[in-house]
Formats: sequence, structure tokens, C-alpha cells
Amino acid sequence: MTPTELTQALQWRYATKAFDAKKIIASETFDGLLDAARLSPSSFGLQPWKFLVVDSKDLREKLRAQSWNQPQVTEASHFVVLAAKEVITGADIQEWINCLAITQQTPIDQLAPLQGMIQQFTGAMSAEEMAQWNTRQVYIALGQLMTAAAVLGVDTCPLEGISAASYDQILGLEGSGYRTRVACALGYRSDLDKYATAPKARFAAEKVIQRL
Repeated sequence: MTPTELTQALQWRYATKAFDAKKIIASETFDGLLDAARLSPSSFGLQPWKFLVVDSKDLREKLRAQSWNQPQVTEASHFVVLAAKEVITGADIQEWINCLAITQQTPIDQLAPLQGMIQQFTGAMSAEEMAQWNTRQVYIALGQLMTAAAVLGVDTCPLEGISAASYDQILGLEGSGYRTRVACALGYRSDLDKYATAPKARFAAEKVIQRL
């Protein structure tokens, strides 16, 4: 992909308001998008997230009722809820260190300094600070998911106008250690969506980019 093609894909992308319910994302394509989310960067590589793919029509109807009745929840081909860990525990850090040791074939004792640094960093956070930190990691994954979708010609719409607490209840997240943070509808735009052809309004590069 060339820089021009990347720019074209991002110009094409918009927050889709109306999806064509008859157009379904191919399984191979959707699996690739889930991998894009899974492979997203996160601080220290801790990946404090869970991606819930809501296939159930019944669940999606219930979620729509807790999303200001936004039609994207039920009309899009796929609907993903992004949840963040409430707290990163010592066990979570150990699990990541074990994964790192196996994947990179590194003796686990050589990773002790890294483990100690992560524990010190996370241990200095309040519960609120950690929740906010984990949420920021989830938004990195959301951005990567949406960018990957644009590159593959799949439309998306991020949804923050939702009742996160109600989502948690409906999806069984209560007591799981995860909390809903944002959702994303994925599919293909309807020909009736008037926003599809609206020019993308963005500030000029010189306003938002500063070279030092």
C-alpha cells in the first residue's frame, strides 16, 4: 500500500450512520480485523482489554435499547464491544511475563527487571488512575481496528453514546474484572446514508502538525 492509497482509505472512512443489513463481512475479512485489534500496541504490552463479538440478535436488540436506539447496533454486519480491565494485578503481570518468555524464548529470570518495573509503575497508581490508563489502551485498539477496516474497505462506527453499566449487565461482565468502555459497529454503508458522500472536514496540516 502506498501513502496515497492509505490517505484515500482514510478519506473514504467515516462514522457510518446507516448500514446495509444485507451486506455481511466475509469471515476471513472479519477474522483479520479481530487480529488487527488483538495485535494493537499497549503500554508495556499488557493488553488490558477484551473484545466481545456480539453475534446474538437478541443481545444486540438489548444493547441497542441502551445505546439511544442507534440503528448501527443491530443493522451492522458485526458489533464489537471493547472492554478494559478494571485493575492490573500481579498475576496479570506474571501471565504477560510468562507469555513473553515463551514467545521470545527468553529465560524468565532475565525478564525479572522488566517485571519489577511494571509492578512498580502500576503499583503507584490509584484505582481511578489505573482504570483511566487501561481505558486509553482500549482506545488504541479501537483506532487500529477502524484503520484496518478502512484499509480493507469495511465501514465502521464507534459508539460512545451507550450505557456502559447496562452493557456490563447484559453481557455478563459484572464481576469479571472488565468494564465496557466503547463499542464499534462494522459492516457496509447503506446507499441511503447521506453522510457517506459528505466531504471530510479536517483542519489543515499546518494547524495540527508542528515540526520542531
